[in-house]
Amino acid sequence: MLDFSHIVGQEQIILHLKNAVRLEKVSHAYIFAGEDGAGKNMLANAFAMTLQCEEMGQASDRQIDQMNACGKCKSCQQAASDNHPDIIHVTHEKVSIGIDDIRIKVNNDLQIKPYSSPYKIYIIDEAEKLTEQAQNALLKSIEEPPGYAVIILLTNNLNALLSTILSRCVTLKLKAVDKELIKEFLMLKYQVPDYQAEISTVFAQGNVGKAIQYASSDEFTEMKKDVLHLLKYIDEMELYEIIDELKGISSQKGQIYDYLDFMILWYRDVLMFKATKDPNLLLYKSEYPDISKQANVRSYEGIEKIVAAMEKAKVRLNANVNFDIAIELMLFTIKENGND
Repeated sequence: MLDFSHIVGQEQIILHLKNAVRLEKVSHAYIFAGEDGAGKNMLANAFAMTLQCEEMGQASDRQIDQMNACGKCKSCQQAASDNHPDIIHVTHEKVSIGIDDIRIKVNNDLQIKPYSSPYKIYIIDEAEKLTEQAQNALLKSIEEPPGYAVIILLTNNLNALLSTILSRCVTLKLKAVDKELIKEFLMLKYQVPDYQAEISTVFAQGNVGKAIQYASSDEFTEMKKDVLHLLKYIDEMELYEIIDELKGISSQKGQIYDYLDFMILWYRDVLMFKATKDPNLLLYKSEYPDISKQANVRSYEGIEKIVAAMEKAKVRLNANVNFDIAIELMLFTIKENGND
């Protein structure tokens, strides 16, 4: 478990939580909302660790930048090892979180005072999976909690929660993190090369968790390699060879949207170089010779048609149009606009 200092971005939320601790105005119920990988668990764990830290003392006497768990006391060590008796992670093994999960793991347990800390903290991940009955059961604990209770709901879908739950919780929405912050984080923390960090960051679209996953994924790297091979040589390929490539893509239906995004970024680089002639502005900097070559033979209109065809392929796939047909139409558009 890491403290606030290890979290990339989300400065406003961290400031809000630190102030709540410092001013001793901690709410009895919070909702951390954001897409998967955005950092909801890290924020909840850092907040819980800070609340329980034995070194906090009189928090109001501290400066805001000092509002962070010490990481050394017994409480922090227990939190770091996920073994803190007063930080309860409400887990579930089923598709949904049912009423019995809430009654046993939250409502009944709430009646027992904290074992060794000022708070008893319940972190409920994937709160969007709470059934309506489970939410109504939880509502009772949120409405009339003991003074030591803090309930934190983590969700990727606020619409899945009842309005009665939403109205009684402090909702904090995680925002996309600046891509330069993520890129720097990947390079420093994970020793990811500049080029790979930039690609991973662009794909993550402000999601730190996804950026880490992309940067460390062999599958992601292999996919990029396959895409680049296709795009470099597509102008020289015969139609049957394109169809063979199509079959290769078909085996990766689960990642097809990532595949298409790789391709869109390539043609945006081609368009960028055609307009500026500046290789430093390219995302695929190491592919500069091939990008330059394609920029010279394609028209602005042709490149725009290709990007539009790829965006349309994504729309068709979302609408459950036949996979092979949607991708084949896209590849033919690329081929038709190869030498304008």
